[in-house]
Parts: sequence; C-alpha cells; structure tokens
Amino acid sequence: MKKLTCDTRLVLTVGLCLLLGFHPWSVVLGAEEPVTISKSEEYFPDTVGSRWTYRGQINEGPLQTVELKFFTNVSTVSGTKTVNGVTVTVFHDTNSGNHGPSDSLYRRDAVGIVYYGSEPGTPLEKHITPYQIFRFPLRVPSSFQQFDRMGVDFGSDMDRDQTDETVDTQGWSRVIGRETITVPAGTFQEAVKVEARMNMKIHLSGSRRTVSGIDVMTAWFAKGVGLVKYSERQELSAVKEDRGVVTEITEELEEYDIKAAKASLSRFESPTEGVLANDSCDHELSQIVFPARLRTYP
Repeated sequence: MKKLTCDTRLVLTVGLCLLLGFHPWSVVLGAEEPVTISKSEEYFPDTVGSRWTYRGQINEGPLQTVELKFFTNVSTVSGTKTVNGVTVTVFHDTNSGNHGPSDSLYRRDAVGIVYYGSEPGTPLEKHITPYQIFRFPLRVPSSFQQFDRMGVDFGSDMDRDQTDETVDTQGWSRVIGRETITVPAGTFQEAVKVEARMNMKIHLSGSRRTVSGIDVMTAWFAKGVGLVKYSERQELSAVKEDRGVVTEITEELEEYDIKAAKASLSRFESPTEGVLANDSCDHELSQIVFPARLRTYP
C-alpha cells in the first residue's frame, strides 16, 4: 500500500502517497450522480503474507536540472500490531519511492481505510495522523478532506537558523473513476483511479518568509490485486538562492502474490468503537484513538 509522505527531502509526500488546502473538485463532482462500487474493500487486499513487486523511476532535482534514477520496491504485508489500542496492519516496503525500507500502518474496516503513520516516521506525520484515506463504499466521483493542520512542527530547520520551521497543511482525497490500465504485471480492467493532494505552507523562522509545497499522487487499484500503479509529483519552492525542487516518482506492478483471506474477518463487519463510529458526515478524523498502502494505500 502506498502512502503520501511528508519529509524534509520533499517536504511532501504522503504513504501512499497521498492533498490540497482548498476544494477544487466541488463543482465538477456536483455535475454527475455518484456511482457506488460494491465490495470496495476487495480493491485493497491486506492479507498477511501478500506481496507486490514494483518497478520504479524517479526524476528529481532543481526546477531546471533533473536526474533520472530507477529502482525496485517490494511491498509485503508483514503482520499486525497495536497502536493506541487499535489493531493495524503493517505493510513493509523495501524501497518505496527509492527512499529505503519502511513500515506503513493501516486499518481497514467496514467504513474505509485509516492511515496510522509510518516507521520511521517524521515529526510532521506524527501531527497529522491518524487520518482516513478511503471511505467505503467507494463512490465515483467523490472527494473529502483528510486533514487540516495549522502551525505544527515541521521537524526540519530549512533556513539553518537552529530553529525548526512550522507548517500549515491540508489534505484531500478524490475517487476519479474506473479505467483499464496496463503495467508490466498485465492489463487490469476497471481499475479504480484515485487522486490525493496535499498543500503546504512552511513558515521560515529566520527570514519570516513562507515556502510553498504541493504533492499530487494519482494511483490505480485493481480488484483482488491492490495498487498496480502510482504517479506522484512533488514541488517545493525556493528557500534561499536555490531554484526549488521538483520530484516525480512512478511505480508500476511487476508481479504479485495475494494470499487468501481467512473465512472470518470480523473487522470488516463494523468499525472499532471510537475509530469511525459515526462516519455519515464529511468529518476530519482528528480524535481517533488510522495516509496510502495507498498502497497508498497512496
């Protein structure tokens, strides 16, 4: 599962990767009647032992200088653990986004998927998790705000004045539609296409300037398979004399092995009390005691 991540490297991610500070889709989404996707959870298998291998490439550098790199990432459902009294599923990635090994924590139940953070995580991630990345049943088209945080610790001293910056950040998730997609692992019909956007305003403590960052991830999920492809673009404006940073990452599924689910999966029957106990409205999950893998999941 892929999450949208936020770190000093790109100041963005998310994960599953996975978000905007405004609602640019409201007019478009209101133009057509949403279609409900039955058995939405089948697009996000998370049985322990399941394994996905991805072929990736990353373009990164200043706005006018881009370096291309290729990499491989293997994602495995390694088990479960308890976080603040909630049982979550652990996805281990060997090299997600070409940034080395990490574990991402998710909970999937009857009302959706919640992201509980990663290990190792970042200070910023700790301030915005847990948050919901998908709502079940999936509806095409649909969108909702994932989080909205103001003035939180960014966990990095970007302007080198011995003080970590603060950041305002908002996240959004959108289900766009279903389409056929071809990757090295094969062609998948009616894959669900989703988009996650994150907007950030980083307040530099030394110069009192504001640096803007944005992360946009588009991902495709196939029924019974999970994430088959994601494409992510991260932008960070110039801090001082530099020209800013742009990073583009793509991972495509090469092979997969999905383990059969056990007959009894009670966690899909009802959400844990206090986690998503009342999900009838478009609320932010800020008090859960749950990006994307969006795979991420994003």
